[in-house]
Amino acid sequence: MTQATGLIVFDMDSTLIQIECIDEIASLTGAGEKVAAITEQAMQGQLDFEQSLRQRVKCLNGVSEADFEELFSPIPLTPGATELVSQLGRMGWKTALVSGGFSWFAERVTKQLKLDDYKANELAIVEKKLNGELLGDIVDAQYKADQLRRLQHRWSIPAGKTVAVGDGANDALMLQAADIGIAFCAKPALRSQADYCVDEPDLRLLIPILTRAGLIPPSYMLSQS
Repeated sequence: MTQATGLIVFDMDSTLIQIECIDEIASLTGAGEKVAAITEQAMQGQLDFEQSLRQRVKCLNGVSEADFEELFSPIPLTPGATELVSQLGRMGWKTALVSGGFSWFAERVTKQLKLDDYKANELAIVEKKLNGELLGDIVDAQYKADQLRRLQHRWSIPAGKTVAVGDGANDALMLQAADIGIAFCAKPALRSQADYCVDEPDLRLLIPILTRAGLIPPSYMLSQS
């Protein structure tokens, strides 16, 4: 099997897609403002992620799995996501999503973008409704960093060829674990941890960064013009 050229790992919510899924689900229960406030504190690094996640998920108790379809009609991908992932894939890169959000959404985003792998938190569903609990391991900051390293080993990614992209405090360890960490439209808590910051919501803006870092050839950047 040919060795992959590089590895790029994305956060999902507010990075590959333009929404925070948990906030959107909470809006179906009338708890939208409460959950959004907790989400913001967690993203700023002011609350422990796992505790805040469990607290927010409890607010989703009773939401029907069928209601999720309303949020995926379609899920709004961030501009440039399709183009960036497609081009990197053609260049032999592996692409993955590691999210503190939920696998129901992550699976669909992965299929739509044709990513190579995904990991996200699993919502407990009983009789086709959420019961306010989570299943399995929590995808927190440490899990994200560890998953990047696992994928690098799994796909024999060369040293110096890993990239991580995220927007919140929960992405900090993942960005530190990567050779290049990119804060995308990010909170201050993450910007200070990143090698590069992108402030416009267009993932094509990663192209000149990857070019300057020597991870992709200049001809790739020229092909975008």
